[in-house]
Amino acid sequence: MGQRLELLKQIAHGLAVQFGSSCEIVIHDLQKKELESSIVYIENGHISNRKLGDGPSSVVLETLSRDPSQIQDRLSYLTKTDDGRILKSSTMYIRDEDDLIVYIFSLNYDITALLTIDTALQSLISVEKESGSDDERDQPQKITHNVNDLLDVLIEQALALVGKPVALMSKDDKITVVQYLNNAGAFLITKSGDKIASLLGISKFTLYSYMDAGK
Repeated sequence: MGQRLELLKQIAHGLAVQFGSSCEIVIHDLQKKELESSIVYIENGHISNRKLGDGPSSVVLETLSRDPSQIQDRLSYLTKTDDGRILKSSTMYIRDEDDLIVYIFSLNYDITALLTIDTALQSLISVEKESGSDDERDQPQKITHNVNDLLDVLIEQALALVGKPVALMSKDDKITVVQYLNNAGAFLITKSGDKIASLLGISKFTLYSYMDAGK
């Protein structure tokens, strides 16, 4: 397993040299017991302001909570840093001899400056469109530095999915929130159940029953 990690580090360094300082490469170790420090290698960490020993992304939690046989590489999607930079990202899952995912190899290329140029060009060449013909881009996923920030982001996404304040949520709304968080791997984070139960105004027993409701 050590040889596999060393090979990944070699590839990561080569890619960083090839594509320059705008390309961040991150390796997450899914075998580590300390989930809060899943990053075991990073090149050009200034892009997302992450460093060696930082915590997992939402991709890591989702991977840990799903059947490995159902997970495929995710290529060329958008993410967003804390300071608003837009990254073109790809995530590759590295497996062992038993087909279990042991590492996540991620590339994040800062395309913020390129998008600025693209916007300027589009304003010059664009024409009027017919009503209803606008294309919608996928919203970039926020990159987090630790599990607490990640939990806050996942909760924010779950609440946005329901689209109403907790005080106005029905039982079904709260079940939707809990199942979204469960599918995203939020409950792998230590003490997340206490925080979510308190937020929704339900007991831990009720929380677990809502988790089971989706099975």
